[in-house]
Amino acid sequence: MNIRRVPFDHPDAVKLNDEVQAEYDVRYGDGGDATHLDPSDFAPPNGLYLVAYDESDVPVASGGWRAQDANDEGNVDGDAELKRMFVIAQVRGRGLARRILAALEEDARAAGRTRMVLETGTKQPEAVALYLSSGYEPCTKFGYYRFHEESLCYAKALQGS
Repeated sequence: MNIRRVPFDHPDAVKLNDEVQAEYDVRYGDGGDATHLDPSDFAPPNGLYLVAYDESDVPVASGGWRAQDANDEGNVDGDAELKRMFVIAQVRGRGLARRILAALEEDARAAGRTRMVLETGTKQPEAVALYLSSGYEPCTKFGYYRFHEESLCYAKALQGS
């Protein structure tokens, strides 16, 4: 697998984003994640977006982080928010999400972010298992879905770790 930095609006990133949105719709029946994301959110040094490609150069996984500071959605200064972590069904279970997560954490840490945060949901048990096994702990809810019953939020300190 080859992991590359791409813009959030790169055609391969858009393709994978469409797939994850369709999966969210199947799991939650709500049309997908309504959180507003702008391609500039993931532009270094305030973010990063990664796409993983298989041996045939087919995009198979993605993930990104964007800088967040104290705001009215519950973030705190120094947050790096994880977004659009996704692995297509055909290559799940090979550690690809864990590799992308580690690369995103390393980049956010190097950018001076102090905490990686993420929001997932009760109907994504494999995501919850990944984050818990990677050192994330439940945190105060934040973001677009902070008032939704199915929302789960996690955080991990980046500095000093």
